[in-house]
Amino acid sequence: MKHRVFVDGQEGTTGLRIHEYLAQRDDVEVLRIEPELRKDLAERARLLNAADVAFLCLPDAASREAAALVTNPATCLIDASTAHRIAPGWAFGLPELAPGQRAAIRASKRIANPGCHASAFILLLRPLVDAGLVSAATPVTATSITGYSGGGKSMIREYEAALSLVPGGDAAAPYTPLAAPRPYALALAHKHLPEMKTHTGLVAPPVFMPIVGPFYKGLTVSVPLHLSQLGGAAHAADLHSALAQRYAGERFIRVMPLCDEATLADGFFDVQACNDTNRVDLFVFTSETQVLLMARLDNLGKGASGAAVQSMNVHLGVEEATGL
Repeated sequence: MKHRVFVDGQEGTTGLRIHEYLAQRDDVEVLRIEPELRKDLAERARLLNAADVAFLCLPDAASREAAALVTNPATCLIDASTAHRIAPGWAFGLPELAPGQRAAIRASKRIANPGCHASAFILLLRPLVDAGLVSAATPVTATSITGYSGGGKSMIREYEAALSLVPGGDAAAPYTPLAAPRPYALALAHKHLPEMKTHTGLVAPPVFMPIVGPFYKGLTVSVPLHLSQLGGAAHAADLHSALAQRYAGERFIRVMPLCDEATLADGFFDVQACNDTNRVDLFVFTSETQVLLMARLDNLGKGASGAAVQSMNVHLGVEEATGL
């Protein structure tokens, strides 16, 4: 018997990518809404309640509205918006978060998909806080650089139009600020901060600066620390060991060698090396006094649609990597 799946918000970047994942599978029946009925509440409610799993690929307010339309207790909602990521009664859709998280996702009919920046940050910090290597009270900073696809269709159109003006890096082409990395969220109130705090166990959210780059997809979060912040007893090798132990056996997470020689030999970090996968690579670089934690992923894969499908697989009890 096939599982019935509906994507509410099927025309958005995340929704389209989920459909690409589902198209590879013969164990699901995809329910589709007619284009002219995409905003029809009655038709959306019918499809949401007919589904075994419904993905909400909508803005926050619309996701809350959609969740309120569901009266079928058998329908599992997986919300890709920010609306429910720290909400009571919603399981956080990051199976690798901690022991027992898969059981929580399996049992819940309400699953909140993590944000892309948040996934990378949480996977780096949560094991270190749990192990007592990083105190929950430690003031933490983080920087993320991400492809422009994370901004959705309007940003994709904006970038593709602007970058078409600078083919081959022509110095004589018209100037556009979109051809360079652009820091944003400088009011220090990025929408991922609540989940970054809550799901790492930190007392305060990080000082976080995301940067959008002139490339389609790929994301890297970096977290710098002074070894003196760790109380003087811990070393970079301890941090690396804690990550390796936590993620041992995880098929979608690779803990790379300490001070990864392949990366250091070139001297530059490849932000896009996890593109078109559901993988996360974790790194620990160090000097005698400082350490730099880094995580990279595909912001449309493990940072969004891939993570949502992975949570669906966990919830349904099918092979976790199915379709990924």
